[in-house]
Amino acid sequence: MKLYSYFRSSASYRVRIALNLKGLAFETVPVHLLKNGGEQFSDAYRKLNPNALVPALVDDSAGDEVTLTQSLAIIEYLEDTHPEPALLPQNAADRAYVRSLALSIACDIHPLNNLRVLRYLVHNLNVSEEDKNAWYRHWCEQGLASIEAVLSQDARVGTYCFGDTPTLADCCLVPQIANAQRLNCDLSRMPTLMRINDACMVLDAFVRAAPGNQPDAE
Repeated sequence: MKLYSYFRSSASYRVRIALNLKGLAFETVPVHLLKNGGEQFSDAYRKLNPNALVPALVDDSAGDEVTLTQSLAIIEYLEDTHPEPALLPQNAADRAYVRSLALSIACDIHPLNNLRVLRYLVHNLNVSEEDKNAWYRHWCEQGLASIEAVLSQDARVGTYCFGDTPTLADCCLVPQIANAQRLNCDLSRMPTLMRINDACMVLDAFVRAAPGNQPDAE
């Protein structure tokens, strides 16, 4: 497998965690989102992913080459093709619950804080760096606070977002926390999230997936 990835991309980070949790070997192909005007816009990469986003996964392990984009779709593909260890519970209601947590991050928080959105604020709308960072912190803190409210009162929460085994929800939560910490978000009112994050970050799969441990880390 080849994973086209940028070390700071939270979407790429999610997939790296999932690959590691499942014990799958993969080659990282760095795609720098800032250098040379953004390597994701190159003709070669656009042929792979016309959306010019990371990650992209190329899997030829079964013979026929499969190219996939969108981090949650990639992780669901890994879950279907390599079901053990499972990243989703067996019960339908619990699976929906874990997916809802993941989607709250991937669909509600992440898009507003995506690099291309932040760059548009600065380069096209002339938003100052200070105001751009305030935008980031506002939406990130608001979104994480909502997830904290859910997890702090749900009996299904254990060591991790669901029980005592990492799931798709943890694959999404940890990268979002890492980005929030990098941008100095106030996480002091989110003890459940931080406890889960700390529990994840002692696991080898999460440590190896961290931005600072990637071949393109700066």
